[in-house]
Amino acid sequence: MMITGGNINDTTMMTAVLEDIRVPRDGKGRPRTRPDRVLADKGYPSKANRAWLRDRGIAATIPERDDQIAHRRKKPGRPIDFGDQQQERYKGRNIVERCFNKLKQWRGIAMRSDKTARSYRAAVSLAATLIWIKSDLINTA
Repeated sequence: MMITGGNINDTTMMTAVLEDIRVPRDGKGRPRTRPDRVLADKGYPSKANRAWLRDRGIAATIPERDDQIAHRRKKPGRPIDFGDQQQERYKGRNIVERCFNKLKQWRGIAMRSDKTARSYRAAVSLAATLIWIKSDLINTA
């Protein structure tokens, strides 16, 4: 997770977050640093983000905003395919949105009332851990 000011938009931080990812492997070996695919909402489809993903060989499932679709219709070029297969993949995005919703049920997190980024990060970590423990207990019961 990365903590930024409340006035920083998500699309500018996408590359920084993805560069920070470390996914442990099942067996031995270094953690993976590159995902196979990125699922993101309509807040992320900038040219820079798409180029960054393309340069690293990361597939993207990011729907285009309506203004981008209208702009693309005016100029010839390669359309971004968001067909049935992409729509099926995008259905998994709701898991992320539900996670944000659960975190924002914590008043201090939703209001960002902590004075320092360190204490806010600690609050998010604590809330995420408690949500994870609670969901793990429910799933094993």
